[in-house]
Order: sequence, then structure tokens, then C-alpha cells
Amino acid sequence: MARTLARWLDSDVVYSFRHAPMAMLAALIAFVCIFCALFAGWVAPHDPFDLATLELMDARLPPAWYPEGTGKYLLGTDDQGRDILSAVICGARISLIVGVASVALSVVVGVSLGLLAGFLDGWVDTLLMRLCDVMLSFPAILVALLIAGVGRVLFPNAHESLAFGVLILSISLTGWVQYARTVRGSTLVERNKEYVQAARVTGVAPLRIMRRHVLPNVLGPVLVLATIQVATAIITEATLSFLGVGAPPTAPSLGTLIRVGNDYLFSGEWWITVFPGAMLVLIALSVNLLGDWLRDALNPRLR
Repeated sequence: MARTLARWLDSDVVYSFRHAPMAMLAALIAFVCIFCALFAGWVAPHDPFDLATLELMDARLPPAWYPEGTGKYLLGTDDQGRDILSAVICGARISLIVGVASVALSVVVGVSLGLLAGFLDGWVDTLLMRLCDVMLSFPAILVALLIAGVGRVLFPNAHESLAFGVLILSISLTGWVQYARTVRGSTLVERNKEYVQAARVTGVAPLRIMRRHVLPNVLGPVLVLATIQVATAIITEATLSFLGVGAPPTAPSLGTLIRVGNDYLFSGEWWITVFPGAMLVLIALSVNLLGDWLRDALNPRLR
């Protein structure tokens, strides 16, 4: 175990990370955001979704550094008296869960179909690639908006878990295409190499060859693409919530908080929408920077 850890610490990826200040800063920001989101129950000073603790008299209070502000609410309150800091932390948790879950589902579907298309070739490859072309002809946000809106209409009183399931499915519906095309291209290269031919000669089943031999060698680009797509999925979820078809109102995400604050932006209560928007930008920017660094670190041509 210690030898494996020492070998990993001496790897090219870790060396590249140590000599990339921007990647280290992005990792620090992402770690702080993820830590606060995962442990929101302990980090958040208030429970913004407990109706029994809300005080309408404290609605639309400015941040603590304003004369009208109070130290009880560091970033102010919204129109219902909810603490903005606590709402941002809890909203970031919902956005991260939806973003990561939708990317994970897209990876599973896209990698599986890409392996089949690239390894089996023939009519399977043609059929799956034409399906990818059809999915790419529709804007991703339009498809997600359609699926989420239809799900909201069909299940108006659905439980939160079902609502989140529909939201994750709507984002993943077009997200798998990029993974399928990437894995298919890598599989077309790997299937003609000697180790795959040797496995075929020895009688190894095609499914086992794909799972044990080809899959580990095509996961590099998938890892980079998944890292970058997490930020895209989070922004897509925020867009859907801003339009009113994303996260349920009882568990608002960052997009819902931005939509609520947008109604009060021109009346002077800027903090209701600016702070959730800043958190969304920080998460997306840090994940994108990490994805860019990982792409360069795993590219042998740039070493």
C-alpha cells in the first residue's frame, strides 16, 4: 500500500499538478465548495428550508456590513427571511448532486454504447452513430427543458426524489452522446492492436475483451471529458431551475435562488441573486480549470 502511494506521488500527473498553480487554486476552491455542500448541515449557520425558523420580519435584510444588516445573517436574507449564506450552501449541494449524478449516468450509457459500436462495428456501429447524429441535431438545453417540463406536467405532485430523477434523466439524455463518440473512436484504434488480437486467438469472449482489455485503455479521454462536463451539467441544471422546471421549490438549487433574487434585483436587493450566482460561477470555473489541467496532464504529446 505504501509502495503504491509512493509510486502515485511520483507519477507525472502529480508532478504536473504540483507545478500548476492555477490547477492548485482551482482544486482548493472546488474542495471548499464541495466540502461545504456535503456537510451543509454542519457548516450552514441556519436551516433555510425549516419553515418554523423563518422570520418574515427579517426578510430582505442587507449583508452584515450594511448599517441595516445584522451579524446573524452575514450575506443578508431573501424575500422569505431565509439566510442567503445557508441557502447558497444548501443550494450548492443540490446542484452538485444533480450535476455529478447526471454525468455519471451519461458516462455509463455513453461508454457502454461507444464500446459496442467500436468493437462490434457493422450495423451496430451504424445504428448507434446515426442515433448520436439525431441527438446532436437537437440543442441539449431544449431537450432537457422538454423532458423536465413534461415530467413536471405528468407528475405535478411527485416526491422530491422522483423530481430529481426526471431532472437527472433530462440532462443525461443528450450528455451521453459525446462519451459514445469519444469511446467509439478510441475503441476502433484499440481493437486492432496486438493485445486484443492475442486475446481473440486464445478464445477470450468479446464481452470480456471489451471489459478487461479495451475499456481501461479508453478511459483517459472519458475522465477528462467527464470532469469538464460536470460544470456543464451544473449550469444546465441551474438554467432549468431558473426557468422553473428544474429542482422542486421545496429544495431549491442555485438556479432557483438566482430566479427568486432576479425579481428583486432592480429594487436594490442585489445580494439575493448575486451571491448564488457567484457560487455557481466559482464551482463551474474551478471544475473547468481542473478539467483543462487534467486534459494537458494526460496528453502525452504535451509532456
